[in-house]
Amino acid sequence: MSKQNKPAYGGQAVVEGVMFGGKHHYVTAIRRKNKEIDYFRLPRKSSSSLTALKKIPFIRGIAAIIEASANGTKHLNFSTDRYDLDPEDDEQLNEPKKESKLTMILGVAAIGVLSFLFGKFIFTLVPLFLAELTRPVFSSDLSQILIEGLFKLILLLAYIYAISFTPLIKRVFQYHGAEHKVINCYENGMPLTVENVQSNSRLHYRCGSSFLLFTVIVGVFVYMLVPTEPLYVRVLNRLALIPVVIGISFEVLQFTNKLRDVPVLKWLGYPGLCLQLLTTKEPDDEQTEVAIASFNEMLRLEKETEEGIKTEQIV
Repeated sequence: MSKQNKPAYGGQAVVEGVMFGGKHHYVTAIRRKNKEIDYFRLPRKSSSSLTALKKIPFIRGIAAIIEASANGTKHLNFSTDRYDLDPEDDEQLNEPKKESKLTMILGVAAIGVLSFLFGKFIFTLVPLFLAELTRPVFSSDLSQILIEGLFKLILLLAYIYAISFTPLIKRVFQYHGAEHKVINCYENGMPLTVENVQSNSRLHYRCGSSFLLFTVIVGVFVYMLVPTEPLYVRVLNRLALIPVVIGISFEVLQFTNKLRDVPVLKWLGYPGLCLQLLTTKEPDDEQTEVAIASFNEMLRLEKETEEGIKTEQIV
């Protein structure tokens, strides 16, 4: 099966593990405190309305983000509840969550939904107000839009760079790299061994990190179509255009992925790949083993489901 004909599987790094999603299932594998690998399996269920929206260009990106965020939170909670807990103490999971644990969950979740929930408003409005402060020097609409985009890029890079130094986030970024390596290995038709996976790149064209950067770039062009003053109008149109920027950015991400093997045009995806140098780190062999285990379990469940569907069709 060629790379183009292979299913486009996606994933997400969680605390001490990786989640992969297929057509019918989501699977998370994490490394427990006793060094064993534990799994969380969840059937993939979508509402009919969300499924319909995912077929509409420029709308499907928002629908996909809503679905990914909802499912990703469940898997993230699974990992944060168990990664530092001995399996013999799993009964503690029924006890009320400690504040410190809840705070950690929210902090890690903020990485995955940086531009889609409250963080999106911050990364949209703060650069706007900073750019407005420079209006005495840069007064034209075009210069204001470019300065705003520059501040947004600096804020995004500074945030990611800062959190990458915390031990917990650094390990999440390593698992993020392991997730990409597994998908690249699979799409390159190589057996999923630790050695083969480690030989693949930790960067991938479909990564959500690339999407974050595309929202900055796309936003610059979209904002050229609306006025930058007075200030309240600028604020309102930025907020109103968030779904538009997200929708277009998702299409750009899909487009660059299709062109990744085309000479010259593959460079269109390079800005996103450069950002992944910050959001991914090289995983060690044990982390790679967890990512492989998650992917293989997802493939197993996908195969069982597909075979069950074919059997039902024959009967």
